[in-house]
Amino acid sequence: MTESALNRPETDPTPIFEAFRGSYGSELLTAAVSHLGVFEKLSPLGPLTLEQVGTVLSLESRPTTVLITALRAMNLLQADKEGLLRLTRLSQEHLVAGAEFDVSGYLGLAAQAPGVLEMVERLRTNRPAGAESKEQGAAFIYREGIESAMERESSARSLTLALAGRARNVAPYLARVADLETASVLLDVGGGTGIYAIACLQKYPRLKAIVWDRPEVLKVAHEMAEAHGVTNRLELVPGDMFADPVPPGADTILLSNILHDWDVPECEQLVTKLASTLPPQGRLLIHDVFLNDAMDGPLPIALYSAALFTLTEGRAYSAGEYRSMLQDAGLETGSVVPTLVHCGVLSGKKPPTE
Repeated sequence: MTESALNRPETDPTPIFEAFRGSYGSELLTAAVSHLGVFEKLSPLGPLTLEQVGTVLSLESRPTTVLITALRAMNLLQADKEGLLRLTRLSQEHLVAGAEFDVSGYLGLAAQAPGVLEMVERLRTNRPAGAESKEQGAAFIYREGIESAMERESSARSLTLALAGRARNVAPYLARVADLETASVLLDVGGGTGIYAIACLQKYPRLKAIVWDRPEVLKVAHEMAEAHGVTNRLELVPGDMFADPVPPGADTILLSNILHDWDVPECEQLVTKLASTLPPQGRLLIHDVFLNDAMDGPLPIALYSAALFTLTEGRAYSAGEYRSMLQDAGLETGSVVPTLVHCGVLSGKKPPTE
């Protein structure tokens, strides 16, 4: 019996993901208070830029952004109209050593917890967990020079199927809002099981699709395509999205939860590379989570950003950051259309030829 990728869950699983990611808030806060001394160091100083805060804390740009975004979402740091950062009344009263109502010692009870120590290591090294391990490998990313769990059959299979748990919930919503009625070929970059492409194929019977991913991952995608009855319209292309040529023929390209695995230079490189292959009126769809443009929340996304930071070379980005990448690549941008589990679709369209 052919499976459907368009069935939608009766209940919204978003609260489960929020509870699951909540631990990153505890780890970040404890790391900030007990190991990095954020509030004690910033308290006697005047308002600082984000870059200056990173210098004070001896952190690189990415960990500084992840940490400060989360602390702003917790109402422990605030930015003025010029974007300069300072402590809030809440953190001044309760997280500065020696204050009458200081609770930093209480948070310090968790200072040696394994998760907190791991978070501190990630913040100070700006490297994802497992990046230096030949045996473990970085879990969710592949790039030359990094040992990746996605290159080994057993780990690639288990990780791909694990990630598909969320994707199966979200895919029918993406297919509904992606507006592919006039599209001919969809290229799903880093498509994993292919469930997003499969849902789109089932929603739009005239559509064809390509899933571009690592060879071991595509073994799972082939099984999914067979189960959903779309093998005749789905092509599986192995490759490295950074090093290899983009598979030709697509008028719509999907980056679903891909860019958040990479730092800004890699994101810009990939967006520019993909955009250059689009025909006039072709679209590049970024399906991801989005921080607000003020970079002070929402808190669930700030905590998801911390999770991404520890496991990948990326973080969560704002819609404004993604718009800049799309516009710099010569694409016209629209607004974010929500899907599920904090995700949404931001479209970049290539202008028509004059």
